[in-house]
Amino acid sequence: MTIPAGKGLLAAEAAQARGTALTVRQIFWRRFYRHRLAFCSLVFLVLLGLASAAAPLVEFALGVDGNLVDLFAAKQPPSAGHPLGTDELGRDLLVRLLYGGRVSLVVGLAAALCAAIVGTLLGLTAGYYGGRLDGLLMRFTDGVIALPILPLLIILAAIDLGKIGLPQALVGSESISLYRIVFLIALVGWTTVARLVRGATLSMKTREFVRAAEALGASAPRIMLVHILPNVVSPIIVATTLSVGGIILLESVLSFLGLGIQPPLPSWGNMLTSAQELIWDAPALAVYPGLLIFVTVIAFNFLGDGLQDALDPRALQGED
Repeated sequence: MTIPAGKGLLAAEAAQARGTALTVRQIFWRRFYRHRLAFCSLVFLVLLGLASAAAPLVEFALGVDGNLVDLFAAKQPPSAGHPLGTDELGRDLLVRLLYGGRVSLVVGLAAALCAAIVGTLLGLTAGYYGGRLDGLLMRFTDGVIALPILPLLIILAAIDLGKIGLPQALVGSESISLYRIVFLIALVGWTTVARLVRGATLSMKTREFVRAAEALGASAPRIMLVHILPNVVSPIIVATTLSVGGIILLESVLSFLGLGIQPPLPSWGNMLTSAQELIWDAPALAVYPGLLIFVTVIAFNFLGDGLQDALDPRALQGED
């Protein structure tokens, strides 16, 4: 059962007052709650996720259609019917921002999760088996790290999917640009997790409980997944959280260049693209998505820093 931050802190202090040892979960919440920027970032991201998920409800409550073009209502100021005004095509800006948040958050979280899975598998394999396989996988990782990521993604995103054998129904779907961005970013974004997991695995495989499992005849996959992986999950969580902000920023750049999420599917990046020619006439069209990108990326970075402090095993041992 998850203990809320406030109650976890009170319980931890009460336990200390009674002279009893704190549990790992209590120590985690206590340290995380002390990192106020990380805690506030978590609250902001949760609220942003809930608001983005509720975009259809907001659309219904306002009585608008986020995709309905009405040139007679273009670039209107905020009003009761349009709390943030309308964009250059007369669509409600608040609804578009919420739908764009859904897309940007899904891309960031999905790509980070896929990259973490790939990096974890490669890192576990390299660290546990070692030898030539370790050398081969790490040189491959170094090669991916050395690639110019943004130019590479621009080239890959510009490929016509219809010419590489994909079904026309899939190529013509509205969500294909979202799937492609997630795949491309996950394709090159796994290197940090792989190196972290590989280093942690090299340390863990010499521990007594791993040696005991080997002596009892446990298979290599079981040792990696059951005995080693749970003990290296902390750096994976931290690295994945820190990467989400960078992925959202990268998706925004690609969408701004017209190579990411394609209209009519909104994202904060392609909303900036549409607003760049109207920066003097309607600056709010660029300010709102740009501000959301900035604050969201900063929030994920603060959250990652807070998790890194809270999950530090040396700090956990020091407060036991």
